[in-house]
Parts: sequence; structure tokens; C-alpha cells
Amino acid sequence: MDFTPPPKVEALRQTLRDFMRRELYPLEPALARDGFAALLPTLAEKRDKARQTGLFAAHLSEAHGGAGLSLTEFAAMSEELGKTPIGHYVFNCQAPDVGNMEILIEHGTEAQKAEFLAPLVAGRTRSCFTMTEPEHPGSNPTWLGTTARNDGDAWVIRGHKWFTTGFEGSAFTICMAVTNPEADAHARASMFLVPTDSPGLEHVSNLSIMGSRGGDWASHAEVMFHDVRVPHANLLGAEGMGFVIAQHRLGPGRIHHCMRWIGICERALDILCRHAATREIAPGKPLGTRQIVQQWIAESRAEIDAARFMVQHAAWKIETQGVYAAREEISLIKFTVARTLQRVLDRALQGLGGLGMTDDTPIAFWYSHERAARIYDGADEVHIEAVAKRILRGYGMRSPR
Repeated sequence: MDFTPPPKVEALRQTLRDFMRRELYPLEPALARDGFAALLPTLAEKRDKARQTGLFAAHLSEAHGGAGLSLTEFAAMSEELGKTPIGHYVFNCQAPDVGNMEILIEHGTEAQKAEFLAPLVAGRTRSCFTMTEPEHPGSNPTWLGTTARNDGDAWVIRGHKWFTTGFEGSAFTICMAVTNPEADAHARASMFLVPTDSPGLEHVSNLSIMGSRGGDWASHAEVMFHDVRVPHANLLGAEGMGFVIAQHRLGPGRIHHCMRWIGICERALDILCRHAATREIAPGKPLGTRQIVQQWIAESRAEIDAARFMVQHAAWKIETQGVYAAREEISLIKFTVARTLQRVLDRALQGLGGLGMTDDTPIAFWYSHERAARIYDGADEVHIEAVAKRILRGYGMRSPR
């Protein structure tokens, strides 16, 4: 088997590496010092430069304004962009917008695409996704308290959401709400396109995450829907299709996330290796001469490479056989790569010592903000249980009703 990356992938990797070294890495000290929102004017300039590379919103087809990358090609791009906290944003392929673009293309009406999708793809607006609720466990997505009732010429949405990434500064949200509580568990909810300036939609606050409330896209919000009225035309897909649409969103989305995490791992390992090779623990004796540090480096290298191959395989299976056929691989990469990320970041921080705790490198930022990788989009334990059940069914085991 030939593991040599195709020339197209190598070319886009090099384009991104050059761009990030020149345009994005120098911004990281200001990001750590001043926060994301303070960098918005500068990031707007960087986005203009990113457009000139031909890779802006590259995950989309050329017909929709992207570069037409396949899922496996975009996986390589996502890994490169993951090496800096602002990479995906500058190239307009950041979560949750990337997933919202994809489901609007797949399920949106022409009018919805014109109003919501076109400015999103162009980078003129941002969006968010309101699903998670503080009163109900995210591990059971069929249990939602937010409702939408049909009231004449509009749907009326009432509910409480949190961990809404990037609500601050967004133009609209895609809201998941129960429209038929009597239906089957996976047919109760629907999705709605809700402008964030709608009367009754309250931004309660940005959540304090590990001591920081963040700002603009780099934040997670608590929001309330106080009888928010949206026209029938803002129903996304058919009524009761909310979970079906969400599943379409999750498969490719997990490839994007996992490859971003691998990019973070690569950057963290690079920082650790540079430090180990140059930091002296005694005159003429680099830190890297310590056996435990060598072990951290070797184990990280092995785990990152193994995780990458798993994700590439999952992406290939999605492309060739579809999301449903790849559901086991999707669950496997979710918890495997998230755990790899946690271990690699912990080793890098430990190896850097006091330096690792400071904001002089992005390690501390990722250590605090990416721990949630093992929780978001389904906790590790949920995916582990699902995979084990599927395996055991192959041995004839049946779960009790």
C-alpha cells in the first residue's frame, strides 16, 4: 500500500504551513494576552489573505463557493489548521459554522440558502447551534425540554440552552426543539433557523470556562428562548427530521474535530521536542537526555500516528460507504483521539515545566480549552458503550429490553 500523500494534499499542506508561519503564529501572543474579540479587526485582514489562497471554506464544493476538497483532503487541511487556535476561523471552516453550512446545503430551501448560507460561506456572517440544555444530559440527545409549537403563521420556541459556541457575534442559530412530544424518540424534534436578533431570544451570558468567558466566536453561551416566533419558512428540512439532520452533521464533523486535535498534538509535540533538545538541566546536558522525556516523546509520536491512520480510515469509509456504515469507526476515533490529545498535551506541559503553565506557548490554552474534547459531541463513555454493544451483538449477545 502506498502511503505517500497525493501531490494535491502535499501542496495544500505546504500552502497552509507557509501562511500560518507568516500570518497566524505571530498573532498567538496577542490572542493569549488580549483575547479573541480584540483580534477581530486583524483577523478580518487575515481572512482576506486566506481567500487569496483558494482554500477559504475549502470543505465546500466549488459550486457553493469552496475549493471542492474531498473529506479525506479536507482532513489533511484540518490537521494543519489545528496547529494554531485561529487557523480554522481564518479559513472559514470553524465549528459550528462548518457543520451548519453542510446541513444548509443538504437540507435548506433555496430561500434559506440565499438568506443564511450565502453570507456564511462568504465569511460575512457567523452562526451557532443551540441544542445542549443545562437541565438535560447531553449524553441523551432525545431528551430535550425546548419546544416549538405551531401558532398560526409561525413556530413559537421556548426553552433554555447552553454551551452554544460562538453565539456572541453570530447572525443566526440553528435550534433543535421538540415539535411532537408524542412521536417516536428520534422523530420528536425539528430544527429551526433563528436570527439571533429575534425578539425573545436572550443571551444570558458567556459561560466561564476554566476561568475565562472568552469572546465572540471563541466563547460558549447560555441562551433563553422566550416564546421566540419564527416563520414556517425557517423550518430546516421536514418537521420531525431534527435527529436525522443532526446525524448527517455529526459524521463528517467528527472527522474535522479529530484531525484538528491531531494538529494540536503535532504542534504540542514539536514544542516539547524543541524544548527538550535545547533546554539544559545542567551545563551541556539537555532535558532530552532524560529517559522519561524520551519516553514521552516516543509514546506521543506513536499515539499521534496511530490516531491519524484511524481517522483517515474513518474518513475513507464515510466517503466510500456512507455515514451509517462508518458509525463504529466514527465512535472509535471520537474517544481514541480525544484521549490521545489529553495525554499528549499533558506530557508537553509536564516537559515544559513552569513554561508550560504560562501563555508563552499555546499549550496551557489547549490544556484548558480542549479537555472538553472527551465530553463534547458525546462523552467518551457513550461512544465506548455503543462500540462494545455492536461488537457483542456479533457474538450473539442481545441487550435486555
